[in-house]
Amino acid sequence: MTDLAAFPITRKWPARHPERLQLYSLPTPNGVKVSIMLEETGLPYEAHRVSFDGDDQRSPEFLSLNPNGKIPAILDPDGPEGKPLTLFESGAILIYLADKAGQLLPELPHDRYQALQWLMFQMGGIGPMFGQVGFFHKFAGREIEDKRPRDRYVGESRRLLGVLDRQLAGRDWLLGEAFSIADIAVWPWVRNLGGFYEAGELVGLDDFPQVNRVLAAFLARPAVQRGLTIPAE
Repeated sequence: MTDLAAFPITRKWPARHPERLQLYSLPTPNGVKVSIMLEETGLPYEAHRVSFDGDDQRSPEFLSLNPNGKIPAILDPDGPEGKPLTLFESGAILIYLADKAGQLLPELPHDRYQALQWLMFQMGGIGPMFGQVGFFHKFAGREIEDKRPRDRYVGESRRLLGVLDRQLAGRDWLLGEAFSIADIAVWPWVRNLGGFYEAGELVGLDDFPQVNRVLAAFLARPAVQRGLTIPAE
């Protein structure tokens, strides 16, 4: 049996299946990227819920795995060269899992870099901008009379949605016919914008037919439907 006792995180979240990849997460847009990826690839894993209500992400055990105190993070007992690997940052985890499974990231260099380009587009643009819209629209920004901060992020979010809409014209997915880690990165955030953040009308989400078409196709995938609920409460 694989021994993970050397990793402090397993003291707070004991591994019932230590031979499997361990996922520490929560069903947020960044968190479900990894659970969806694991469900799509079929890699065996064990999920642990990191509760924000209990400040689990600030616990010494979690910080031992991710010093940045953010979900998701993984511990793979069978990492490169057969050695355990810990990893944080959802984009890095997606690339690692794609390489490990040999799925959802093209092998040809040209196509691979196209996928990574759209992954970085999500990491540097969609995630931060949509997150700020959610903050100013649904949470602490509502009582701020000056709406310029909110409107700045709304405008940039609309611009990014326009970029997506144009890219998707005539395509099934961001890369064309092939579903990839770029889609796994982008669509949970688009879903969250109109769902949890309740900002669909604010940003005019209905103005982007290609975005809505592909979002619906994404949400119809069985692995996506499973991944969106992991880790369960």
